[in-house]
Amino acid sequence: MASLPESLTELIHRLSRLPGIGPRAAERLALAVIDKNPTEISALAHALNEAVARVTHCPVCGCLSQDGAECRTCQDGSRDNGLICVVESPLDAIALEKGGGFHGLYHVLGGAISPLSGVLPEDLRIRELLARVASGSVRELILAMNASPEGEATALYIRQELDEQHEALTSEAQKAGAEAPQRVRTTRLARGLPSGSQLDYADAATLQSALDNRTEM
Repeated sequence: MASLPESLTELIHRLSRLPGIGPRAAERLALAVIDKNPTEISALAHALNEAVARVTHCPVCGCLSQDGAECRTCQDGSRDNGLICVVESPLDAIALEKGGGFHGLYHVLGGAISPLSGVLPEDLRIRELLARVASGSVRELILAMNASPEGEATALYIRQELDEQHEALTSEAQKAGAEAPQRVRTTRLARGLPSGSQLDYADAATLQSALDNRTEM
């Protein structure tokens, strides 16, 4: 590495810091980049700058969007807005979309509860999820967190919060002499997913099977 130009060494170093890219892969990528013609390099740099500047999170579901607008899934009027799949990250939603069998909406939490890592419930988009449920349009939540201790803890916490919210809304309805709200169905992905696995590493068929055979929670 010492025999390489400083600028190339810096490029390799920066690439190696990306997830899933080790030193050898970073070196090959860097060498491939500098071998491209200037037009392609300019286009690559432009695409990178555009993505960093314009890609944001959907204000409704938290999936990837552009320029602060709602994502394509939330804008799609053909989707079932009564069915929401709750995931940890946008990558999980992308993985589920590749299966092609889910036609509801998503809600990205932004992680999972992990006190040891300093991630508490208030650090996640759980409050926003409860607000979507309270709107009355949701009939089922699919809790599709990763099959990990953190994912399990997050699912249980959300279920507890949903129960407390339902009790509060029911009490308010009774006081107002109104009909009590329907309890939202809560399901988990079937255990076709190996314990400890992550959604974005699962193949499309496994994910679709897990969705189709989801269980009550």
